[in-house]
Amino acid sequence: MAQKRSEQLLSLPLLPLKGQIVFPTMIVPLEVGREKSMRAVEQAMNEGRRMVLAMQKDAKNETPTPDDIYLVGTLVEIKQVVKVPGGTFKVVFEGLSRARIDHYVFEDPYFRVAVVEVPDEVSRSAEAEVLMRMVINQYERYVKSSKKVPPESLVTAVQIEEPGRLADTVAAYLTTLDLKDKQAVLEAFDVVERLERVSDILTREMEVLDLERKINVRVRKQMEKSQREYYLREQIKAIQKELGERDDRGTEAEIFRQKIEELGLPDEVKEKALREVDRLEKMPPMAAEAVVVRNYLEWITSLPWSVTTEDQVDLKKAEEILESEHYGLKKPKDRILEYLAVRKLVSKMKGPILCLAGPPGVGKTSLAKSVANALGRKFVRMSLGGVRDEAEIRGHRRTYVGALPGRIIQGMRQAGTRNPVFLLDEIDKMSSDFRGDPASALLEVLDPEQNHAFVDHYMEVPFDLSDVLFITTANVVWNIPRPLLDRMELIQLSGYTEDEKVEIAKRHLLPKQRRDHGLTEENLEVSENVLRTIVREYTREAGVRNLERQLATICRKVAREIATGDAQTVRVTTQNLHSFLGAPRYQWGRREKEDQVGVATGMVYTEVGGDILPIEVSLMKGKGQLILTGKLGEVMKESAQAGLSYIRSRARDLGLDEDFHSQYDIHIHVPEGAVPKEGPSAGIAMATAVVSALTRRPVRADVAMTGEITLRGRVLPIGGVKEKLLGAHRAGITHIILPRENEKDLEEVPGNVRKKLQVHLVDHMDEVLRLALLDVKEGEEQILPPPDALGMEDAHPNSPVV
Repeated sequence: MAQKRSEQLLSLPLLPLKGQIVFPTMIVPLEVGREKSMRAVEQAMNEGRRMVLAMQKDAKNETPTPDDIYLVGTLVEIKQVVKVPGGTFKVVFEGLSRARIDHYVFEDPYFRVAVVEVPDEVSRSAEAEVLMRMVINQYERYVKSSKKVPPESLVTAVQIEEPGRLADTVAAYLTTLDLKDKQAVLEAFDVVERLERVSDILTREMEVLDLERKINVRVRKQMEKSQREYYLREQIKAIQKELGERDDRGTEAEIFRQKIEELGLPDEVKEKALREVDRLEKMPPMAAEAVVVRNYLEWITSLPWSVTTEDQVDLKKAEEILESEHYGLKKPKDRILEYLAVRKLVSKMKGPILCLAGPPGVGKTSLAKSVANALGRKFVRMSLGGVRDEAEIRGHRRTYVGALPGRIIQGMRQAGTRNPVFLLDEIDKMSSDFRGDPASALLEVLDPEQNHAFVDHYMEVPFDLSDVLFITTANVVWNIPRPLLDRMELIQLSGYTEDEKVEIAKRHLLPKQRRDHGLTEENLEVSENVLRTIVREYTREAGVRNLERQLATICRKVAREIATGDAQTVRVTTQNLHSFLGAPRYQWGRREKEDQVGVATGMVYTEVGGDILPIEVSLMKGKGQLILTGKLGEVMKESAQAGLSYIRSRARDLGLDEDFHSQYDIHIHVPEGAVPKEGPSAGIAMATAVVSALTRRPVRADVAMTGEITLRGRVLPIGGVKEKLLGAHRAGITHIILPRENEKDLEEVPGNVRKKLQVHLVDHMDEVLRLALLDVKEGEEQILPPPDALGMEDAHPNSPVV
């Protein structure tokens, strides 16, 4: 390359430029603020106002090194320096010529370089003349096409006669030009090469302008006059189409497409979602249908299609968690640990559907939370109490205004994973009306054979629920529809024994209430005897909910004493307990105190656990009418009639007149008449009470019985054995008469309760009478002498005591 260069090296201060290039002959004002740059300007002012300007390779670098600065810059003269507020300089530079940096003299306290001045050639070759005309013509067309360059710049360019200066001027006016292209023009020492580079740049810029014009024409044809926003969107689309790429931020549709690709959806769901995205893309943004489609896509993309949490398969740790959070409840805990054991051995298994059934307050809901804790899974609770509408489960179709998915899908979105522990609370409290049966809608959710493809009406695509561990809770099983119950694994939770309640209060309830009321063990001392007294005399329940309320009452009163400064430590004893809770509400041991004629003790199973039920019989002269009171159900009334028929058939054996039924009206009453009672299990108790009234033989007060009676006197098995025995134990009963076929159910009764109860297993009503009836008291009138061997001492050999 032929160049005329001065052989002399000039030692001058250097000013690095950030994101700017100064060409020769240009007069440019610049603000100088860096410490090194300000010192370089001061030194240049002292040495004759000349220095070198060179551009940094990275404009963001605040402390450049020689390697970060281009080697070709501009030799300039300082025309004016003005100090501005803030301690910086405003300097006006005039470009003199190109300068090539030979080497750096030093870098501190400012850059000083040795440069070679490279002046432009003065002569104009023929080639340069042709290129000058070409550049002027190209620049003229560019100025006419572009709105970013002032027309006055064309007048200036036409008047320039030096080829090098023309190239520099045109390059300086191209404001949209990349800085690297401008640096390339600055580094072109040969004027012909410089003009060629500028010509190439102008050609490229004209192509861009022509492309913009084509895009504008295309968009203008597609645009309606009244839709400016539509025009802007179409312009973006056209630009992206011509460039062969899409905007990084993307349109709303593109954002949805990206999410759908990242979620790893099943093929069917992905296809449906992409169709909806295509619909959304073609709709005006404010259309009502667009809002519906947008909401639908937001639901699709927010569900956990492939997100799962890893189960904790450490059985010992899981067992520790369950034991620490709940006392007792061995059967449910064992079932959860069995599930974990299988999960550890099998990588893919269907989640079981567990139904925890039992009285209120025994810990069904809190046990479900502990299961989630033990598994390390998310926990979702959905209450089904009072749900009447099928759409609560399956959602509404999108044709309805304000439609939403059902609460199952909403729960999955809340969980954020596809394998949470999902609690369906109070499943026995659902009902149905004209809007559908929610229990039937739950069939698909709780059927392990179907729930891998659960279809919500709103979503319209299958969602896999097979990895979800569903746990349902219920107080009573008979309110759950049979098909629904058939799909669940039933785990019965019985009421707690007195010892269990005391232990739960000691381990869990009392510490929790202390924390909730800002108390410590030093502030409040409660002995075990006090807890036992509260259980006996202030609560009557299968669970521990009322027990916790009583403890909360004590804590509130203690907190008041401590807050007012009346005391620092309060000891609750059996002697001062009434000052905290008032007089005892219940009498410990509700069984009859004395053996009575015509009063037998039955056993019942209610929603709050087991209990005993006195059955009273009174005889009146009459015509054999059977009167039943106490709000008895149909089955219970039929049991009473069956018992009376058995007694009539065995009148001679019982020492009764065969026509006794025509001489007396028999009135059977079950106290607490306002409470509905139903079931066949009081059959033997009613028959025993009637026989006692007819024969004047007292019924033992410490005996409670349960069992269904037939016309032949057979005793048939009943349900709720464990709960009934616990209730009888709480009431102070010591002897239990039970159908022999219920012997297997005794295994579920806690050992400490079984030790305190004598359970007599019977097959026939004759055995019941031998066990329950005493001899006639002296002086009492009787219809007929009692038959021999009816006392407890001479029990039938087939009536073992368990």
